[in-house]
Amino acid sequence: MKRILIADDHEVVRTGLRAIVEAHADWVVSGEASNGIDAVAVAKERKPDIAIVDYSMPAMNGLEVSRQIKLQCPSTQVLILTMNESKEVLAEMLLAGVRGFVLKSDARNHLVAAIEALLGHRPYFTGIALEKLLHDYVANNQDRSEVSLSPREQHVVQLIAEGHSNKSASALLTVSVKTVEAHRASAMRKLGLSCTAELVRYAIRVKLTGP
Repeated sequence: MKRILIADDHEVVRTGLRAIVEAHADWVVSGEASNGIDAVAVAKERKPDIAIVDYSMPAMNGLEVSRQIKLQCPSTQVLILTMNESKEVLAEMLLAGVRGFVLKSDARNHLVAAIEALLGHRPYFTGIALEKLLHDYVANNQDRSEVSLSPREQHVVQLIAEGHSNKSASALLTVSVKTVEAHRASAMRKLGLSCTAELVRYAIRVKLTGP
């Protein structure tokens, strides 16, 4: 029996995904999560074969969830669900070790095939454009010259954009306030930003958080 984790902040989405998964005789939903932090915790506890992760989730988005799951549960394959198929999102997912990427609009028709591919250790990406981006990115990923934030800087930016103060962000990340301030300042310096409003707009633009 293959164990599958479902992580999405919308209950109706989780219900729909569960129905698709449990219609398969050899698959079982071994856990659910409604935010990124819980998704990592459940994955660490249950060690699922597949983690279906929404890209846009509160507290910790799908990008950081993917990194943490691959770090703590290397045998778990991550399948990202997203409404965004931008080149930037795909590039970051590949760097995080994700090999499954399905648009939410395609989930009903592609979810089963995507899970089967990942269980067979094969990548699965929906959309002709995404397949081309995968090929192009893998061939050229060493030549990236755009500004790149570290995983911790991205997480701090997401929390700040979601309205967390430096103090509450430090509590969520279990680091000092000074460390959060340092990551925040470093991210703003790299991005050439001068105020929190610009940082929030950046986070929304690159889908670190919702509008």
